[in-house]
Amino acid sequence: MSTSLAKVPVKDLVKQDKIKQMLASTLGSRSQQFATSLVSVVNENYQLGKVDQMSVINSAMVAATLDLPINQNLGYMWLVPYKDKATPQIGYKGYIQLAQRTGKYKSMNAITVYEGQLKSWNPLTEEADYDPNGKIEGNKVIGYIGYFKLLNGFEKTVYWTKEEIEAHRDRFSKAKSSGPWKTDFDAMALKTVLRSMLTKWGPMSTEMEEAVTKDEEVPQEIDADESDADKTASDTTQELLDDYAKSKKAKPVKGEESNAKSNKATTDKPKDDAKAGDQTDQEELLQPPF
Repeated sequence: MSTSLAKVPVKDLVKQDKIKQMLASTLGSRSQQFATSLVSVVNENYQLGKVDQMSVINSAMVAATLDLPINQNLGYMWLVPYKDKATPQIGYKGYIQLAQRTGKYKSMNAITVYEGQLKSWNPLTEEADYDPNGKIEGNKVIGYIGYFKLLNGFEKTVYWTKEEIEAHRDRFSKAKSSGPWKTDFDAMALKTVLRSMLTKWGPMSTEMEEAVTKDEEVPQEIDADESDADKTASDTTQELLDDYAKSKKAKPVKGEESNAKSNKATTDKPKDDAKAGDQTDQEELLQPPF
């Protein structure tokens, strides 16, 4: 079931009632705009059109649940192809947005550090001698600094070298050789710094905890030994398949419509004639073939 639905284009899936209801229950009046954005995202990334299309929907629903835009150029959320699935990846702007909603942060930032800008860094006291105007010609990136300050006065500063970021990517990222890690390395590095800093030292809302859990999560297959929840998902998948099949039923072409009317006229005989025909057919079947 899911295999068939996986090949249904997203532009068709978002027109199905079940998907519309799912988006509307999460986004309300903004559901149509979100669906339009999703179709645009898939159209702009042909690799997304090759993966399981329901995984694209599911990944987009992570953004919808967190109320983050999925326009890939904004950097709040990426939908990244990983093997034959789509994977949701939250950008550093997404984490800043979620932190702001807690109402506990006074300020927050993350920046790229170039060679010549960082004079010294003390990881124990978290004191950084940073000169934004000290950049050496060549613009070589050497690391990334993250900072936040809470309303209660608590502050935190962290510094990651570029080599530390690369090691973290290689160890933990499922799609390290594609997607934003390949096209927007600095943005993903800033996200890594912020995410690590927030999860270790920052106050976490339920929404932020959900974001960390869903970030870069690969959708799972439905097991053959289904739980009740899996059966519900399977039933929904079948309903979507049925709805899609109905929407794609071929309409009669010219020439066929008159034949259809003729066939209907033939079949719409009086009941007595039909009974007589049935009796004749039965008598013929009873006759010996010689």
